[in-house]
Amino acid sequence: MNKRVERLRGTLAKHELDGALISNAQNRRYLSGFTGSAGYLLITPEDAVIATDFRYYEQSEQQAPDFRLHKTVGGFDSWVPPLFGGLGGKKIAFEAGDMTVATHQAFKKALSSLQENERPQLVPTPNLVESLRIFKEPEEIVALQRAVDLGDAAFTDVAQRVEPGWTEKQVAWEIEKYIREHGGDALSFDTIVAGGPWGAMPHAYPRDRKLEAGEGVVIDMGCDVDGYMSDLTRTIFLGEPDGQFKKIYDIVLTAQLTAEEMVKPGMTGEECHMIAHNVIEAAGYGDTFGHGLGHGIGLQVHEAPRVAKTSNDELKDNMVFTIEPGIYVTGWGGVRIEDMVVLENGKARVMSRAPKLQFAG
Repeated sequence: MNKRVERLRGTLAKHELDGALISNAQNRRYLSGFTGSAGYLLITPEDAVIATDFRYYEQSEQQAPDFRLHKTVGGFDSWVPPLFGGLGGKKIAFEAGDMTVATHQAFKKALSSLQENERPQLVPTPNLVESLRIFKEPEEIVALQRAVDLGDAAFTDVAQRVEPGWTEKQVAWEIEKYIREHGGDALSFDTIVAGGPWGAMPHAYPRDRKLEAGEGVVIDMGCDVDGYMSDLTRTIFLGEPDGQFKKIYDIVLTAQLTAEEMVKPGMTGEECHMIAHNVIEAAGYGDTFGHGLGHGIGLQVHEAPRVAKTSNDELKDNMVFTIEPGIYVTGWGGVRIEDMVVLENGKARVMSRAPKLQFAG
């Protein structure tokens, strides 16, 4: 954690800022190790403070021993002014993408009780910590692989057992049950299970509808293991796949494997996206692939970098992201295939190992 705090301090110096007030829960965890649901970090060149309430005093001292505890008692007016003591005139960044307008106003009101020369200046700043989190440390890649492996195992177990007559909700529950019973802390998002025409919606929700023989089923799922997330999509078929399903599935699989093979550091998110998009477009289905090819993943299931049209994010080694092209046809259904990859030594290493359908000929 000390290394991460020092990296943030370097970023603050680069932007001529005197400190940072961290409110985002994942950023708090990343910098301090604290996993509680409420609190703030105040980091300056000389100090690192965790401000939280009675519920988390003991937890914060155990999880964030390098941080000085500032106990928050009462309303903002009680604990905010002393938190910023000695920082009069300093420029303190706050997380504009996380802090609500109401909370920002509460901080400003509390600070107004200080003499003018004792008040810090709160500066809205986006993505200070996220710009550090985008590069995964070796230990983080190991943690992500644990989550990927559990998600792979959960999918494989359920995919081998699912049959016509199961409901979409039953499939989703069996996945969650496996994850919970095998060491997962939670789902990383609500599982998507979409049978037949329902699969034409990329973010369909599972229903009580029973799955039928002769239809495809899109399953998009992930798990949380020690705070790190996985994300996996596979499309299965109940019975012997027909020609239409084989055709569309092979287009999507070709697009995905091509992107995984060709992506490299130095590309933008848009350039990577277009590798897969061009394959799908050349096959005549360009209009049916309307979402981005992928997204970064780590302590959150969606984080930087963006891998999509209009994304100028530069892909670099030690970034972890998804590659998930899809084709969605109203009235018929959809196919999406998703892996997590990490850029290493100039190319993508695929982290996901759950089986994909293969058709000969």
